[in-house]
Amino acid sequence: MKTEFVQTLTLTFEAHAQQTEGGVEYWLARDIQHLLGYAKWDNFLNVLSKARTACEVSGHQALDHFADVGKTIQMPKGAEKEVPDLMLTRYACYLIAQNGDPKKPEIAFAQTYFAVQTRRAELIEQRLLEAERVFARKKLGATEKELSEVIFEQTGGNQNFAIIRSKGDQALFGKTTQAMKAQWKVPDNRPLADFAPTIILKAKDFATEITIFNARQHGMQTESAISSEHITNNQAVRNTLLERGIRPESLPAAEDVKKVERRLAAEEKQALKKPDGLGSSTEE
Repeated sequence: MKTEFVQTLTLTFEAHAQQTEGGVEYWLARDIQHLLGYAKWDNFLNVLSKARTACEVSGHQALDHFADVGKTIQMPKGAEKEVPDLMLTRYACYLIAQNGDPKKPEIAFAQTYFAVQTRRAELIEQRLLEAERVFARKKLGATEKELSEVIFEQTGGNQNFAIIRSKGDQALFGKTTQAMKAQWKVPDNRPLADFAPTIILKAKDFATEITIFNARQHGMQTESAISSEHITNNQAVRNTLLERGIRPESLPAAEDVKKVERRLAAEEKQALKKPDGLGSSTEE
């Protein structure tokens, strides 16, 4: 496939066919039809049908990716006609390309183009989720540090902080900190939170924030008072999670957050050397 042809198709797919509405990108089926080398709409409908089926088989809702819309086209003598059309997501375009005629050079291009673009979108989403977890871990660390300071200010010492935190873990997980560390295979010298999924980091942070607020609001001056408050708050958070079908102690351990943080930093450094900012993905 000649470089000029590839460049022309890339420009057409990105600059002319791709549209956005409310910040969401989409393509219209009748535009994609011609870009993929299909002269007749009826022939293209067979490809669309196969793509819809593939979408449903893969466990996705077809309506989320193939939205029915109308399109007005110009007729002879200035008349207009409303014809059916579809708004397509990037994933829908990928499925259409996969179910098209592979002998068409436009289909061969689109199969690679949308596969690469879909993968890039997945990589971006994954990095955002990883960054969210790193931030949640740092936020929990800062909140626990503040709780330690509150304990020191109001009880005259913060040697009880570890005890209070452990009691909170017992209330949240229904298991001791050591039991959860054994279950998640956390090294003895590492905090349990470094291997907790994002939802648990946020749950622990929320419970700790409430403890800090009430400890100050009610002037709690003993370890037992603050412990009781922290246990109550973690139990309340646990009950909320259970009501939503989330059992904290049944969740699998997440990747070591320190490794995730190092990987994100390395990828960011590498991305500065690349114009698309996607690091070292294999699709480049």
